[in-house]
Amino acid sequence: MRIPIRIKIVLLLLSSCLQAQEKKFNIHTVAFYNFENLFDTINDPTKFDDEWTPKGAQNWTSEKYNQKLINLARVLSEIGNSDNPNAPTFIGGAEIENRMVLEDLIRQPKLKKFDYGIIHFDSPDNRGIDVALLYQKKSFRPITFSAIPLLLYKKEQPLKAIEKDKESDEDLTEVINEKATRIFTRDQLLISGFLENEEIHLIVNHWPSRSGGEKRSSPYREAAGLLNRKIIDSLQGINPKAKIITMGDMNDSPFNKSIKNALQAKANKQEVPEFGLFNPFENKANKGLGTIAFRDSWDIFDQIIFTESLLQKEFSSYQFWKAGIYSPTYLIQQSGAYKGYPLRHSATEVGFSDHFAVYIYLIKELK
Repeated sequence: MRIPIRIKIVLLLLSSCLQAQEKKFNIHTVAFYNFENLFDTINDPTKFDDEWTPKGAQNWTSEKYNQKLINLARVLSEIGNSDNPNAPTFIGGAEIENRMVLEDLIRQPKLKKFDYGIIHFDSPDNRGIDVALLYQKKSFRPITFSAIPLLLYKKEQPLKAIEKDKESDEDLTEVINEKATRIFTRDQLLISGFLENEEIHLIVNHWPSRSGGEKRSSPYREAAGLLNRKIIDSLQGINPKAKIITMGDMNDSPFNKSIKNALQAKANKQEVPEFGLFNPFENKANKGLGTIAFRDSWDIFDQIIFTESLLQKEFSSYQFWKAGIYSPTYLIQQSGAYKGYPLRHSATEVGFSDHFAVYIYLIKELK
């Protein structure tokens, strides 16, 4: 088995002598990025993808599609490289049309050398967008993976279709299938396998949007949080020490009910109980940082949350080190009405995404 890149990290450890010690560690980056409308140019009659075709509203040509792939590959290859020269071992992604666009993505020159594998399922989302996991084959061996549906049903009168929601400015096409009571949204992708010789579980999410308004749509995301918690509880029922990471575009901040009540995620390590969850991005939100901007207000919808089993102070196995938001200058709009926002696609420019990526580091001491 190929040994991952080795780095030196200086950690101040609470030992009996309270002295700084230099230790050598293996490191892996776990990242999540909303790819924002990674569509090919081919019209699929089973999906609402007409906008993302050469004759559609976005005038989505092969040249633009290829530039989008180049842009995404650059971001993905660089996430977390301030502390880890290797590209992320795991990349959770959202807003992906199909497997083919992922195959095109990992063939890009900036990603090809990392030999990524793909885990993807088509979801029932009306827009035809899915979640997926990319993983470096040299470090991770998947054993089982499944798409777990989020079953939501409309109890009120169907929402009327309008072009944009007044509160969130998001399309409403994904919210309601008015011919049925089912609300079609993204599945939750569960992957279990071995990071080197350690068992690890990952859940990739893209929770229901805020279409119709934050308060009105909150129960859908709370249901997504409850499903997430149920998956985690099931894994912990099999192995109480299971290392579980859930990541995604939650369409909620770390302070919303879906995260605080349904998932019961904590902001402070000291408050995380056995079997509990830690959310390192809540404190970042407290500092005014964000992954997405709307009407000059920043929020952190993109989060990576994990179990207490990854918060141990002894690093003989992989444990959490620190978290970050990847927002270099080239990902930021430099002029115009949206100056300072993430640089997304526009009529004149093929951008990156309307989200910034998030990441955490897992480290293990080398003996």
